[in-house]
Amino acid sequence: MKANPKAKADPKADAADAAPAGSKKKLMIMIAAAVLVLGAGAGGGWYFSQSGAHAEEAPAKEHKKKKKKDDDVKAEYVPVEAFTVNLQPENGEQYLQVQFTLQIAGPEQVQLVKDNMAVVRNRVLLLLSGKKASEISTVEGKQQLAAEIQAAVKEPFEKDGDEQEVTDVLFTSFIIQ
Repeated sequence: MKANPKAKADPKADAADAAPAGSKKKLMIMIAAAVLVLGAGAGGGWYFSQSGAHAEEAPAKEHKKKKKKDDDVKAEYVPVEAFTVNLQPENGEQYLQVQFTLQIAGPEQVQLVKDNMAVVRNRVLLLLSGKKASEISTVEGKQQLAAEIQAAVKEPFEKDGDEQEVTDVLFTSFIIQ
C-alpha cells in the first residue's frame, strides 16, 4: 500500500511530535519559576539581615540622642590673650609668643573661666615659661603642650571644687624666636 498523503496521520504520532515542544515550554516555565523563588528567597534573606542590623543600631542611636538631650550642652569658645614668655635656655635666649582659644562645655563653665581668667593666665604662664623650644617645636610637642594647658585650666579654682569642663585647647598663633 502506498502512503496516502491526504490521509489523516496517526494521532499518536502527532502527540509524540508535539510532546517535545510542550515539555520544552514547561521546562522553561519551571526554570523561570525556580529563578523567581530563589531570587525572592535571597532578597528576603538580605532584607531581614539588613533590618536586623538596623535593629541593633537603633538602640545605639537612641542612646546617642538621649545622651545628647541629657548633655544638651553646646561647646563654647573662650579666646585667651596672647602670651609672650622666655623659654628655658638651650641655644641662647628664645621667646615663645602663643595665643589660643579654650573650648568649654556650657555657658556656666564659660562664665566660671572668664571670672577666673587671672588664675588661668597665671597657670598657663608658669607652664609655658618652664618649656624649652625643642620640646614644643614639633607637632607632637604642640599637642602635648595643648594637653598640659588643658589639664592646668581644668584644675579646680577653689579647694575641693569641681574641675572645669575644658574640652580642647586650640592654638591660634604659635611663634618661637
